[in-house]
Amino acid sequence: MGKLCELIELSSKVQGQLFTALNLTATQGGTYGGIETLKGRLLPWLGNTFLASGANVSQDTSLSLMKESIDKDREMSELKSKHDEDVLRLEVELNATMGELKDTHTQLNDSQAELTKTKTETGGDMLASEEEICILRADLRIARDDAARYRRQLNVIGDFEREIDRLRSEVNILRSEKEIEQDCLIRVRSRSPSPIRRRSPSPIRLRSPSPIRLRSPSPLRRSFSPTRADLTNSIRHSRLVARFNDLYAVDRLDMQDRLRRYVDDDEMVKRIIFISVCESFHVAKMAYRSFRLRARKFLSPIHRGPISLEDTVSDYIVRNLDLYDVEKSVDDVIRSMNVNPKISFPPECEFALLSPFIREVCRVAYEMQALEPSLDIPLATDGELMSEVKYRRSYDSEFTAPLVAFHVWPALMEDNSVLIKGECTTRRGARSRSRSLSPRRRLY
Repeated sequence: MGKLCELIELSSKVQGQLFTALNLTATQGGTYGGIETLKGRLLPWLGNTFLASGANVSQDTSLSLMKESIDKDREMSELKSKHDEDVLRLEVELNATMGELKDTHTQLNDSQAELTKTKTETGGDMLASEEEICILRADLRIARDDAARYRRQLNVIGDFEREIDRLRSEVNILRSEKEIEQDCLIRVRSRSPSPIRRRSPSPIRLRSPSPIRLRSPSPLRRSFSPTRADLTNSIRHSRLVARFNDLYAVDRLDMQDRLRRYVDDDEMVKRIIFISVCESFHVAKMAYRSFRLRARKFLSPIHRGPISLEDTVSDYIVRNLDLYDVEKSVDDVIRSMNVNPKISFPPECEFALLSPFIREVCRVAYEMQALEPSLDIPLATDGELMSEVKYRRSYDSEFTAPLVAFHVWPALMEDNSVLIKGECTTRRGARSRSRSLSPRRRLY
């Protein structure tokens, strides 16, 4: 019965496949495709109630169909087992790959954490390096400023040495000329008659020119024995004028750069520098007058010789310029600037920041007073009428404005004549301050 049931199942399967093939063939054959075959073979077989002669379906055909079915089942089982093996193998490989992926992910997280830590440390090092770079740049700028200042001082020292060598040669020449002229003067005196003998003859001889006038303490005697102040006056004059120009072109700009770190107003910076220069000249002149009075008082009891007392005092001052107490003058200048109503300074800083600049200006101003004639700066007030003779306008001035808003640099005067022009800023609407100043205080 089992065999028979299997045969029935096989036959039903074969019939189902046959009907499917017939349906497909009829559908693809068109409207009348295969109709003759159905009429000639299928309909008679259906009319016999699915019965056919034994000659049509043999036993070998049935066995071959069974064998084919068994072979297909075996192939299906082999394919299934192979598929199961492949799936197991793929699952093993997938698990191994997932483990490697987890390890890689863990390593990636560790690397990212190390990278973040390194980045943080590097950022801190970069900030520290930037701060060090800023500090080094500031030190380098200060070192350059110091080197430039030392270079200028070396140049000045070189000029002093050259001037000293030249003065020594000139002094040697003048000494030799003085000895020669003294010898000539001695010979002239030995040959000329005495004044008593010249008064005894007639009055007509009194009108004749007498060689005794060569001994009179007139400028002729000074030409024979000039003082050190007379010999070095022109050289000191040229050096001080050049130094005044350097103060304007170099030292003033350096001081402006230094003040701009603390004062934002550029006009206030220029006012501070100008007032410091004017106060330095005023204090230096007062110190020179005081020292000259002391020198005259000291030399008057012991003064002897053909040279006048004033010339002796001037020569003493020129020989002792190093006795000038410049630090006291710097303190006086800073004290005057602290009470000046025109300028102001931040509370965290002081005007002592300008001490090096004030010291140089005081020395130049003091030595200018020892010249003959002396050099000085003119009186300057805000709101005064612009003088083309004394000043030139700054680059930010209103060139059509007639009044001075503020001064940048004073002019240099010699015997009421302008030797070097100053600089000022002119603007429309500039006028003098209404605040009255003390008569004891100079206005610059």
